Amino acid sequence: MRVLGIETSCDETGVAIYDSEAGLLGDALYSQVAMHAEYGGVVPELASRDHVRKLLPLVKEVLAQADTRPEQLDAVAYTAGPGLIGALMVGASTGRAMALGWGIPAIGVHHMEGHLLAPMLEPQPPAFPFVALLVSGGHTQLVQVDAIGEYTLLGESLDDAAGEAFDKAAKMLGLDYPGGPQVARLAEMGDRKRFRFPRPMTDRPGLDFSFSGLKTFTLNTSNDLRVDGELGDKDRRDIAAAFEEAVVETLAIKCRRALQQTGFKQLVIAGGVSANQRLRDRLELMVKKEWAQLFYARPQFCTDNGAMIAYAGCQRLLAGQQSDLSIQCVPRWPLDTLEPIQRRGADVK
Repeated sequence: MRVLGIETSCDETGVAIYDSEAGLLGDALYSQVAMHAEYGGVVPELASRDHVRKLLPLVKEVLAQADTRPEQLDAVAYTAGPGLIGALMVGASTGRAMALGWGIPAIGVHHMEGHLLAPMLEPQPPAFPFVALLVSGGHTQLVQVDAIGEYTLLGESLDDAAGEAFDKAAKMLGLDYPGGPQVARLAEMGDRKRFRFPRPMTDRPGLDFSFSGLKTFTLNTSNDLRVDGELGDKDRRDIAAAFEEAVVETLAIKCRRALQQTGFKQLVIAGGVSANQRLRDRLELMVKKEWAQLFYARPQFCTDNGAMIAYAGCQRLLAGQQSDLSIQCVPRWPLDTLEPIQRRGADVK
Protein backbone atom coordinates (compact mmCIF):
# COMPACT_ATOMS: atom_id res chain seq x y z
CA MET A 1 0.00 0.00 0.00
CA ARG A 2 1.34 3.43 -0.99
CA VAL A 3 0.19 6.31 1.23
CA LEU A 4 0.61 10.06 0.95
CA GLY A 5 1.04 11.56 4.43
CA ILE A 6 0.28 15.18 5.35
CA GLU A 7 1.27 16.89 8.61
CA THR A 8 0.03 20.42 9.42
CA SER A 9 -0.68 20.37 13.15
CA CYS A 10 1.37 23.43 14.11
CA ASP A 11 4.23 25.33 12.47
CA GLU A 12 5.74 22.78 10.07
CA THR A 13 4.28 21.57 6.78
CA GLY A 14 5.31 17.97 6.19
CA VAL A 15 4.53 15.68 3.26
CA ALA A 16 5.79 12.14 2.60
CA ILE A 17 5.00 8.97 0.68
CA TYR A 18 5.33 5.64 2.47
CA ASP A 19 5.01 2.24 0.79
CA SER A 20 4.26 -0.78 2.97
CA GLU A 21 6.65 -2.90 0.91
CA ALA A 22 9.32 -0.45 -0.25
CA GLY A 23 9.40 1.86 2.78
CA LEU A 24 9.76 5.63 2.67
CA LEU A 25 9.84 6.85 -0.94
CA GLY A 26 9.79 10.61 -0.51
CA ASP A 27 9.79 13.20 2.25
CA ALA A 28 9.76 17.02 2.35
CA LEU A 29 9.33 19.54 5.14
CA TYR A 30 8.87 23.29 5.32
CA SER A 31 9.47 24.92 8.71
CA GLN A 32 7.85 28.22 9.69
CA VAL A 33 10.36 28.85 12.48
CA ALA A 34 11.89 31.95 10.88
CA MET A 35 8.45 33.56 10.47
CA HIS A 36 7.30 32.87 14.04
CA ALA A 37 10.68 33.79 15.60
CA GLU A 38 9.83 37.46 15.03
CA TYR A 39 6.93 37.06 17.48
CA GLY A 40 8.67 34.79 19.98
CA GLY A 41 6.26 31.90 19.39
CA VAL A 42 3.71 30.40 17.03
CA VAL A 43 1.00 32.74 15.74
CA PRO A 44 -1.88 30.37 14.81
CA GLU A 45 -3.39 32.48 12.02
CA LEU A 46 -0.03 32.97 10.33
CA ALA A 47 0.67 29.25 10.65
CA SER A 48 -2.60 28.35 8.93
CA ARG A 49 -2.01 30.75 6.06
CA ASP A 50 1.51 29.47 5.50
CA HIS A 51 0.27 25.87 5.36
CA VAL A 52 -2.14 26.96 2.59
CA ARG A 53 0.76 28.43 0.61
CA LYS A 54 3.21 25.57 1.07
CA LEU A 55 1.17 22.35 1.14
CA LEU A 56 0.39 21.76 -2.53
CA PRO A 57 3.90 22.67 -3.76
CA LEU A 58 5.29 20.16 -1.24
CA VAL A 59 2.86 17.48 -2.44
CA LYS A 60 4.09 18.00 -6.01
CA GLU A 61 7.71 17.91 -4.83
CA VAL A 62 7.25 14.62 -2.96
CA LEU A 63 5.36 12.97 -5.81
CA ALA A 64 8.28 13.82 -8.12
CA GLN A 65 10.84 12.72 -5.53
CA ALA A 66 9.07 9.36 -5.13
CA ASP A 67 8.57 9.00 -8.90
CA THR A 68 4.88 8.47 -8.17
CA ARG A 69 1.80 9.57 -10.06
CA PRO A 70 -1.44 10.28 -8.17
CA GLU A 71 -3.06 7.20 -9.70
CA GLN A 72 -0.34 5.07 -8.08
CA LEU A 73 -1.36 6.18 -4.60
CA ASP A 74 -3.62 3.91 -2.57
CA ALA A 75 -4.64 6.38 0.16
CA VAL A 76 -4.05 9.74 1.84
CA ALA A 77 -3.30 10.13 5.56
CA TYR A 78 -3.49 13.51 7.28
CA THR A 79 -3.09 14.75 10.83
CA ALA A 80 -6.54 15.17 12.38
CA GLY A 81 -5.33 16.23 15.86
CA PRO A 82 -4.27 17.23 18.35
CA GLY A 83 -2.96 20.64 17.28
CA LEU A 84 -3.99 24.12 16.19
CA ILE A 85 -7.47 23.88 14.71
CA GLY A 86 -6.81 26.20 11.78
CA ALA A 87 -3.59 24.44 10.85
CA LEU A 88 -5.25 21.03 11.17
CA MET A 89 -8.11 22.10 8.91
CA VAL A 90 -5.70 23.02 6.11
CA GLY A 91 -4.15 19.55 6.00
CA ALA A 92 -7.39 17.70 6.62
CA SER A 93 -9.44 19.53 3.98
CA THR A 94 -6.66 19.32 1.40
CA GLY A 95 -5.98 15.65 2.08
CA ARG A 96 -9.67 14.75 2.05
CA ALA A 97 -10.22 16.68 -1.22
CA MET A 98 -7.27 15.04 -2.97
CA ALA A 99 -8.40 11.58 -1.88
CA LEU A 100 -11.92 12.28 -3.14
CA GLY A 101 -10.62 13.57 -6.45
CA TRP A 102 -8.32 10.60 -6.91
CA GLY A 103 -10.96 8.09 -5.82
CA ILE A 104 -8.95 6.64 -2.93
CA PRO A 105 -9.60 6.39 0.82
CA ALA A 106 -8.35 8.89 3.38
CA ILE A 107 -7.70 8.58 7.10
CA GLY A 108 -7.20 11.08 9.89
CA VAL A 109 -4.16 10.28 12.04
CA HIS A 110 -3.44 11.12 15.67
CA HIS A 111 -0.40 13.40 15.75
CA MET A 112 1.14 11.80 18.84
CA GLU A 113 0.59 8.29 17.49
CA GLY A 114 2.63 9.44 14.52
CA HIS A 115 5.44 10.52 16.85
CA LEU A 116 5.18 7.31 18.85
CA LEU A 117 5.56 5.18 15.71
CA ALA A 118 8.30 7.29 14.06
CA PRO A 119 11.07 4.94 15.33
CA MET A 120 9.43 2.22 13.24
CA LEU A 121 10.89 3.99 10.20
CA GLU A 122 14.42 3.10 11.35
CA PRO A 123 16.37 0.04 10.13
CA GLN A 124 16.14 -1.57 13.59
CA PRO A 125 12.71 -0.69 15.00
CA PRO A 126 11.42 -1.70 18.43
CA ALA A 127 9.09 -4.66 18.82
CA PHE A 128 5.90 -4.62 20.87
CA PRO A 129 5.43 -4.24 23.78
CA PHE A 130 7.46 -1.22 24.97
CA VAL A 131 7.34 1.89 27.12
CA ALA A 132 7.23 5.19 25.21
CA LEU A 133 8.24 8.62 26.44
CA LEU A 134 6.43 11.19 24.30
CA VAL A 135 8.17 14.48 24.93
CA SER A 136 7.50 17.57 22.83
CA GLY A 137 6.43 21.18 23.06
CA GLY A 138 2.89 20.29 24.04
CA HIS A 139 3.15 16.81 25.56
CA THR A 140 5.16 14.93 28.15
CA GLN A 141 3.70 11.45 28.63
CA LEU A 142 4.79 7.95 29.55
CA VAL A 143 2.76 5.35 27.69
CA GLN A 144 2.63 1.56 27.82
CA VAL A 145 2.41 0.38 24.21
CA ASP A 146 1.21 -3.19 23.77
CA ALA A 147 0.44 -2.79 20.05
CA ILE A 148 -0.65 -0.08 17.64
CA GLY A 149 -3.69 1.50 19.23
CA GLU A 150 -3.26 -0.37 22.52
CA TYR A 151 -2.02 2.46 24.71
CA THR A 152 -2.14 2.82 28.48
CA LEU A 153 -1.23 6.20 29.92
CA LEU A 154 1.24 5.68 32.78
CA GLY A 155 2.00 9.31 33.60
CA GLU A 156 1.93 12.81 32.15
CA SER A 157 2.81 16.39 32.95
CA LEU A 158 0.42 18.08 35.36
CA ASP A 159 1.35 21.53 34.03
CA ASP A 160 4.00 22.58 31.50
CA ALA A 161 5.34 19.98 29.10
CA ALA A 162 9.12 19.61 28.98
CA GLY A 163 9.29 21.35 25.61
CA GLU A 164 7.28 24.29 26.94
CA ALA A 165 9.61 24.53 29.92
CA PHE A 166 12.61 24.65 27.56
CA ASP A 167 11.00 27.45 25.55
CA LYS A 168 10.17 29.49 28.66
CA ALA A 169 13.65 28.99 30.08
CA ALA A 170 15.05 30.22 26.77
CA LYS A 171 13.05 33.44 27.05
CA MET A 172 14.40 33.99 30.57
CA LEU A 173 17.90 33.68 29.17
CA GLY A 174 17.22 36.01 26.26
CA LEU A 175 17.43 33.27 23.62
CA ASP A 176 15.54 33.19 20.33
CA TYR A 177 12.58 30.98 19.41
CA PRO A 178 12.49 27.98 19.27
CA GLY A 179 14.02 27.76 22.70
CA GLY A 180 14.80 24.07 23.17
CA PRO A 181 17.68 23.75 20.69
CA GLN A 182 19.02 27.14 21.81
CA VAL A 183 19.14 26.09 25.46
CA ALA A 184 20.81 22.79 24.53
CA ARG A 185 23.52 24.56 22.52
CA LEU A 186 24.19 27.03 25.32
CA ALA A 187 24.23 24.23 27.91
CA GLU A 188 27.06 22.48 26.08
CA MET A 189 29.35 25.35 27.11
CA GLY A 190 28.09 25.60 30.68
CA ASP A 191 29.25 24.26 34.05
CA ARG A 192 26.71 21.60 34.98
CA LYS A 193 27.93 21.46 38.59
CA ARG A 194 27.68 25.14 39.50
CA PHE A 195 23.94 25.05 40.22
CA ARG A 196 21.71 22.26 41.48
CA PHE A 197 18.20 22.73 40.14
CA PRO A 198 15.30 20.66 41.56
CA ARG A 199 14.21 17.37 39.97
CA PRO A 200 10.44 17.86 40.26
CA MET A 201 8.26 15.04 41.66
CA THR A 202 11.13 12.54 41.79
CA ASP A 203 11.02 12.40 45.59
CA ARG A 204 7.59 10.77 45.56
CA PRO A 205 6.18 7.66 43.89
CA GLY A 206 4.40 7.80 40.57
CA LEU A 207 5.09 8.60 36.93
CA ASP A 208 3.58 12.07 36.56
CA PHE A 209 5.68 15.14 35.74
CA SER A 210 5.64 18.80 36.74
CA PHE A 211 7.95 21.43 35.30
CA SER A 212 6.33 24.68 36.48
CA GLY A 213 8.36 24.74 39.71
CA LEU A 214 11.58 24.19 37.79
CA LYS A 215 10.63 27.08 35.52
CA THR A 216 10.13 29.33 38.58
CA PHE A 217 13.45 28.20 40.08
CA THR A 218 15.17 29.10 36.81
CA LEU A 219 13.55 32.54 36.80
CA ASN A 220 14.55 33.25 40.40
CA THR A 221 18.13 32.08 39.81
CA SER A 222 18.52 34.26 36.74
CA ASN A 223 17.00 37.29 38.50
CA ASP A 224 19.37 36.91 41.45
CA LEU A 225 22.36 37.00 39.10
CA ARG A 226 21.34 39.97 36.99
CA VAL A 227 23.46 43.11 37.17
CA ASP A 228 21.63 46.21 35.96
CA GLY A 229 19.02 43.88 34.51
CA GLU A 230 21.50 41.86 32.45
CA LEU A 231 22.84 38.31 32.79
CA GLY A 232 26.49 37.64 32.17
CA ASP A 233 27.44 35.15 29.45
CA LYS A 234 28.87 32.63 31.94
CA ASP A 235 25.77 32.84 34.12
CA ARG A 236 23.55 32.21 31.08
CA ARG A 237 25.60 29.18 30.05
CA ASP A 238 25.63 27.71 33.56
CA ILE A 239 21.91 28.25 34.10
CA ALA A 240 21.15 26.60 30.76
CA ALA A 241 23.33 23.63 31.73
CA ALA A 242 21.70 23.28 35.15
CA PHE A 243 18.20 23.55 33.67
CA GLU A 244 18.85 20.97 30.96
CA GLU A 245 20.45 18.63 33.49
CA ALA A 246 17.41 18.86 35.76
CA VAL A 247 14.94 18.11 32.95
CA VAL A 248 17.02 15.25 31.55
CA GLU A 249 17.55 13.59 34.92
CA THR A 250 13.87 13.96 35.82
CA LEU A 251 12.82 12.27 32.58
CA ALA A 252 15.40 9.50 33.07
CA ILE A 253 14.23 8.77 36.61
CA LYS A 254 10.62 8.48 35.50
CA CYS A 255 11.52 6.31 32.49
CA ARG A 256 13.43 3.92 34.75
CA ARG A 257 10.41 3.66 37.04
CA ALA A 258 8.15 2.95 34.06
CA LEU A 259 10.41 0.14 32.85
CA GLN A 260 10.52 -1.36 36.33
CA GLN A 261 6.75 -1.03 36.77
CA THR A 262 5.89 -2.70 33.46
CA GLY A 263 8.77 -5.16 33.35
CA PHE A 264 9.39 -4.19 29.72
CA LYS A 265 12.90 -4.09 28.30
CA GLN A 266 12.39 -1.60 25.48
CA LEU A 267 12.09 2.17 25.82
CA VAL A 268 11.06 4.42 22.92
CA ILE A 269 11.51 8.19 23.06
CA ALA A 270 9.66 10.33 20.53
CA GLY A 271 8.74 13.94 19.89
CA GLY A 272 10.84 17.04 19.37
CA VAL A 273 12.68 16.90 22.70
CA SER A 274 13.78 13.32 21.94
CA ALA A 275 16.36 14.86 19.59
CA ASN A 276 18.16 16.35 22.62
CA GLN A 277 21.55 14.64 22.71
CA ARG A 278 21.97 14.98 26.48
CA LEU A 279 18.66 13.18 26.99
CA ARG A 280 19.64 10.39 24.62
CA ASP A 281 23.00 9.92 26.33
CA ARG A 282 21.45 9.83 29.81
CA LEU A 283 18.77 7.34 28.78
CA GLU A 284 21.36 5.11 27.06
CA LEU A 285 23.20 4.83 30.38
CA MET A 286 19.97 4.17 32.26
CA VAL A 287 18.69 1.40 29.97
CA LYS A 288 22.02 -0.42 30.14
CA LYS A 289 21.68 -0.61 33.91
CA GLU A 290 18.16 -1.95 33.46
CA TRP A 291 19.28 -4.48 30.81
CA ALA A 292 16.97 -2.75 28.38
CA GLN A 293 17.21 -1.08 24.95
CA LEU A 294 16.58 2.47 23.80
CA PHE A 295 14.97 3.37 20.46
CA TYR A 296 14.42 6.73 18.79
CA ALA A 297 13.97 8.20 15.33
CA ARG A 298 16.63 10.05 13.36
CA PRO A 299 16.57 13.80 14.17
CA GLN A 300 14.48 14.87 11.16
CA PHE A 301 11.73 12.47 12.21
CA CYS A 302 11.70 13.60 15.85
CA THR A 303 10.06 16.91 15.01
CA ASP A 304 6.76 17.14 13.12
CA ASN A 305 6.99 15.47 9.71
CA GLY A 306 4.89 13.80 7.03
CA ALA A 307 6.72 10.47 7.16
CA MET A 308 5.38 9.56 10.59
CA ILE A 309 1.82 10.41 9.49
CA ALA A 310 2.15 8.37 6.29
CA TYR A 311 3.47 5.39 8.28
CA ALA A 312 0.85 5.55 11.05
CA GLY A 313 -1.93 6.02 8.51
CA CYS A 314 -0.67 3.10 6.45
CA GLN A 315 -0.86 0.75 9.44
CA ARG A 316 -4.48 1.64 10.12
CA LEU A 317 -5.44 1.53 6.45
CA LEU A 318 -3.93 -1.95 6.17
CA ALA A 319 -6.20 -2.96 9.05
CA GLY A 320 -9.22 -1.79 7.09
CA GLN A 321 -9.79 1.54 8.81
CA GLN A 322 -10.56 4.79 6.97
CA SER A 323 -12.32 8.10 7.62
CA ASP A 324 -15.67 9.04 6.15
CA LEU A 325 -16.26 12.01 3.84
CA SER A 326 -16.66 14.49 6.69
CA ILE A 327 -13.68 16.59 7.72
CA GLN A 328 -13.23 16.23 11.46
CA CYS A 329 -10.30 17.74 13.36
CA VAL A 330 -9.76 17.29 17.09
CA PRO A 331 -7.56 19.97 18.76
CA ARG A 332 -7.54 17.93 22.00
CA TRP A 333 -7.48 14.18 21.54
CA PRO A 334 -6.33 11.75 24.27
CA LEU A 335 -4.01 9.11 22.86
CA ASP A 336 -5.48 6.29 24.93
CA THR A 337 -8.91 6.71 23.27
CA LEU A 338 -7.66 5.40 19.91
CA GLU A 339 -9.03 2.17 18.50
CA PRO A 340 -6.57 -0.77 18.58
CA ILE A 341 -5.78 -2.44 15.28
CA GLN A 342 -3.69 -5.47 16.20
CA ARG A 343 -2.80 -7.72 19.07
CA ARG A 344 0.54 -7.99 20.80
CA GLY A 345 3.28 -9.54 18.71
CA ALA A 346 1.60 -8.86 15.36
CA ASP A 347 3.86 -7.69 12.57
CA VAL A 348 3.71 -4.21 11.07
CA LYS A 349 4.65 -3.19 7.57
